[in-house]
Amino acid sequence: MSLAVEAKNVSIRYITGDFKDIGLKEYITRHLMHDYHVNEFWADKDITFSLEAGDMLGIIGTNGAGKSTLLKAVSGIMIPTKGSIRARGNIAALLELSSGFDGDLTVRENTYLRGALLGYTKKFMDDKYEEIIAFAELEDFQDKRFKQLSSGMKSRLAFSIACLVDPDILILDEVLAVGDGAFRRKSEQKMREILSSGVTGILVSHAVEQVRSMCNKILWLDHGKQICFSSDTSQVCNAYEEFLIKKSLPQGENGIENMAEMYLQRLEAARKAREKSETDKLVGLLEKSPREAAIRAAKRFLEKNADTH
Repeated sequence: MSLAVEAKNVSIRYITGDFKDIGLKEYITRHLMHDYHVNEFWADKDITFSLEAGDMLGIIGTNGAGKSTLLKAVSGIMIPTKGSIRARGNIAALLELSSGFDGDLTVRENTYLRGALLGYTKKFMDDKYEEIIAFAELEDFQDKRFKQLSSGMKSRLAFSIACLVDPDILILDEVLAVGDGAFRRKSEQKMREILSSGVTGILVSHAVEQVRSMCNKILWLDHGKQICFSSDTSQVCNAYEEFLIKKSLPQGENGIENMAEMYLQRLEAARKAREKSETDKLVGLLEKSPREAAIRAAKRFLEKNADTH
């Protein structure tokens, strides 16, 4: 299969304290007094990964890891300071829910505005409009101003436009985590349908289970550094869960394997502890409760534990 996204040693630097921040007058004064300096901050450093058409990449990491900055580079909003990144095909990116919308325009007007920003013609948006509004469940709000919508409604509209305009690459930054449970399930199902058609997806999410269930590749970032890029999504998710508990980063592939195993052992120990607690409660019921109540309690216990094995 052909490569859809390819990043090679991508590094992105922010500079603070230069004349754009302090103003021209202050810059000249400091320069004359030899008191001028700038600070460099590398949001991402030497990030390398590749995706084929139909891949779904989950990017994980705590706040400040460089996830959103990397997405901006993939979508073309930012140019890497070093390295290169190529994305082949039409990109639909949801990096901020409010981006590309005008609060004083209606839902209808904003739908066409967002479509135009994504490069689609009015005729194409005419054909897609009803489908977009129906998926977003905003049929009764088409003539409401966008700023009057709840955050969940804004999220639904943004996601619906991005998904239903036939992108080659779909980039989502914490979008699937917004909205009620029913719409999240609906969004996840739509994402699976899109991926099965060959669209490439990139998802940033703090919901590890969402990454585990939806992504076939995973990229773990920490303070701008690449911890790993892997196709073993489950193992890396397990290692990341252990990291969130212990706050200690893995060292290489062996470190990830060890942390993933430690997390599985932690889960098993917790399961056994719960089972023991339930067993102790059952024993107490059998000793103190009437015969029929004790039998019902024992039956519930056996049925519950049968489902967990």
